[in-house]
Amino acid sequence: MSRPLSAAHLTAIDLAPPRFIEAAAKAGFDGVGLRLLRVTDTSPGYPLSDDPAMLRATKTAMAATGITVGDIEFLKVTPDTRVADYEWLFDMGAELGAHHLITAPYDPDLSRLSDTLSALAEAGKSRGVAIIHEFFPWTDVPDLDTALRVVEAAGPEVHLLVDSLHFDRSGSSLAQLAAISPDRLPFAHLCDGPVAEHYTTDELLFTAREARLAPGEGQIDLRAFVEALPDDLPLSLEVPMRSAEGAEAVLAHVCYIARHWLAQ
Repeated sequence: MSRPLSAAHLTAIDLAPPRFIEAAAKAGFDGVGLRLLRVTDTSPGYPLSDDPAMLRATKTAMAATGITVGDIEFLKVTPDTRVADYEWLFDMGAELGAHHLITAPYDPDLSRLSDTLSALAEAGKSRGVAIIHEFFPWTDVPDLDTALRVVEAAGPEVHLLVDSLHFDRSGSSLAQLAAISPDRLPFAHLCDGPVAEHYTTDELLFTAREARLAPGEGQIDLRAFVEALPDDLPLSLEVPMRSAEGAEAVLAHVCYIARHWLAQ
């Protein structure tokens, strides 16, 4: 099975974009996703728009390595989200050649959430940056069924991002995943992790942000997950883990293990 593999920035979030791109290329990835917005108080984001030197270095690293930026992340959609506040984000995505902006559900009014996603999609259209919406089991969009209803209400130009960890921990349906139109699924996030009958919110957050595993190193039924996806769908490896060897070693390990696992 041959699938393009990219590295999600969370896998090595402490590396600024230029170094992250260089390390991803050395590890054997085909592309990367960049986190341009800070998501938590304990993890960085790299806006680039306010750091011309880093933006130049990022483009230089892309040119030198051949690594492409497939997506930028991630925008928390809240009741107060205004499209006008994020015009710069779409502009930066377009400048980097990114095809998608990942969004996250933090609005309990799902109808309003869909409307905001639709408005964001319209704003991104002229820049060639589409909206792809991810779900998380600790939010008001906790599973695939809810996420699918949200993006369908938002319109055909809003895509759906399915992460194997969140999919498994939300108890979502493989049959429903397999039935989704390929047009909704431009890529998926892949990782492994431990499996338990129940999870606290703290456990969900800790594993998602700090303690994932490379494919085949945990207990998630990743074979069934991948088989439910469209053939040859690109995969983004989002595998943050603690390692005394550092972020670059994590990227190398994750890429090697993932390619070996997929080849089987």
